[in-house]
Amino acid sequence: MKKTLLSCLLILAFGYFGNTQMPNVDEELQQEMAKLDFMVGQWEGSGWSMGADMQKHTFDQTENIQYKLDGTAILVEGLGKANGEVIHNAMAIITYDKEKKHYKFRSYLFDGKSGEYKAELIDGKFHWYLNDGMRYIIHQNEKGQWYEIGQINRNGTWYPFFEMTLNKNK
Repeated sequence: MKKTLLSCLLILAFGYFGNTQMPNVDEELQQEMAKLDFMVGQWEGSGWSMGADMQKHTFDQTENIQYKLDGTAILVEGLGKANGEVIHNAMAIITYDKEKKHYKFRSYLFDGKSGEYKAELIDGKFHWYLNDGMRYIIHQNEKGQWYEIGQINRNGTWYPFFEMTLNKNK
């Protein structure tokens, strides 16, 4: 009896999944995400950030960037260390919003903070905005390195508070 019931369940399952077709991948989303191909890979290097003491503090950083969901999303995993201690541990998901015609940058930090931010590609550089007065810009420099700068806007002038240069491993 158990074998008969199991056989019936398997036949039903195979019949259901066998007749179900996967939806087609959205090619427009893939095309928009492919514009961020310069970010994908495993990266490592160093940088600095301005502390509350108004001094530059250096750190070592790794970034693991992968396409997900058939190229319609990008997973970003970042880990920063200073003097052997973790100072930055974050994950982000980048997607494209077809209606609003811009990227979305969803960030998750190891301290439980998270947020969704507008992002856009301007002249081949990925900009994401923490708020109206703070932005990060990522691009590949002339040496093929990941170059990222964080800037804060004070009275219409952008000042750097963060900079990082990473080399691609894979």
